[in-house]
Formats: sequence, C-alpha cells, structure tokens
Amino acid sequence: MPRGWLDLGRQVAIWFAFLGLYQLARGVADRNPTRAFENGLGVINIEERVGDLFEITLANVIAGSKVMTFLVSWTYWNSEFTVVGVALLFVYLRRHEHFHRFRNWVLLANVIGLVGYVIVPTAPPRMFPTFGFPDTLAQFGGLNHGSGLVELAANPYAAMPSLHAADALIVGLSLAVVCRHWWSKAIWLLWPAWVWFAVMATGNHFWLDILAGIVVAMLAALVVHRRLVVGMVRRAAA
Repeated sequence: MPRGWLDLGRQVAIWFAFLGLYQLARGVADRNPTRAFENGLGVINIEERVGDLFEITLANVIAGSKVMTFLVSWTYWNSEFTVVGVALLFVYLRRHEHFHRFRNWVLLANVIGLVGYVIVPTAPPRMFPTFGFPDTLAQFGGLNHGSGLVELAANPYAAMPSLHAADALIVGLSLAVVCRHWWSKAIWLLWPAWVWFAVMATGNHFWLDILAGIVVAMLAALVVHRRLVVGMVRRAAA
C-alpha cells in the first residue's frame, strides 16, 4: 500500500459517496420520462439536420453478428465501472504519483455529467425502436437494463452526455501516459474510440451524446490539469 490501508479505505469511501450522488441524480431524472423522450427526439432531429442517423445502420449491422454483439455488449457493461475501477487501482498501487489527478479528473467529469442528467434527462437510441434502433444488449446472455440489480442501479435516461465516452477518454489518455511499454500505450490510446463505437453499436448513445461526453472530459481536464494547460499555452505564445 503506497499510503497504507487507511488511505485506501478513504478512496473507497469517496467512490461510495459518488455512487450515492449518482443514485440521487437517477431519482431526479426518473421523475420526468416525458421530458427525457422529448430531449431524445431533439437529439435525433439535430443529427438528421446535420447528416443522418448512421447509428441505426451501425447498430443493426453489429446485431447481425454474435461475436460483435458479445464484444460491444461486454465493452458497454464493463468499460465504465469495471475498467475505470481497475485502472484507478492500478494507478493507485503502481503509479501513485499520478493517482490524485487521475481520480479527480474522473470524479469531476462524472459530477459534470450527473448535473447534465438532472438538467437534460435524455432517452437513449434503444428507446426509439420505431426509428429502427435495436436493443443489442437484450441479446447479451439475458443481461439488459431490465435485469434485477441493473434496473435498480442504472439511470435509464443518462444518454446526454455520455459518461462512457468521457470516462473512456480519461482512462485512455491517463493510462497511455503512465504505462511504460509502447504497445500498452497504443492499446490505451485506441480504447476511447473502441468504447465510443461500442456504445453506439449497442444503441445506448447517439454520436451527439459522445461528443458531449468528450467536451465534459476536456472541461474537467482544464480544471484538474490547469497548470499543465497554462504552461502549454504560455509555451505556444512565446
């Protein structure tokens, strides 16, 4: 333990506190499903004006392959809490000097996202089957958003912004920095793009949700890594 068991317990407590905040945001968002569907339709209208809903084609192509369905579904279920948790534990134990900024970046981005869920609850693509969106996760070993504990803990209207997208970007960039081998750096740099692909392929996020998630991650980075950002700006202006 880099700083003893007490500090590890403190970090775990911080995460449980965040879980409580998440459940609070979920409860607020769940009270207005009509607004969530209206906002979801608003996202669809914006995307149709910009181009087209390519996510429909993507999701239906993936739904036709059992292997790809398994891969994108596994990624969706594990990319946020499981991968983020393991990444935080790895950095805490093996690259501890980077841990607090990494943790704070994740926490701040998620808090911003939770505020977004309360202010702009948004139904995900899978809730609009009339547009042609499939519910890919329903084919994944019986585990879906209506399954027991998942239904209790998940926020059904947490599409905008995509915290899957934000967390994947934060984890990917952070692990690429702290890992020492070129191949591991390459894998983590590719991780965000794969997660973005997976959450669209499972019908859980529009590309606009992902873009919003990227913006959230960058806003949080400006706060957590402000000294680095200021230094880069000064060097660029010199």
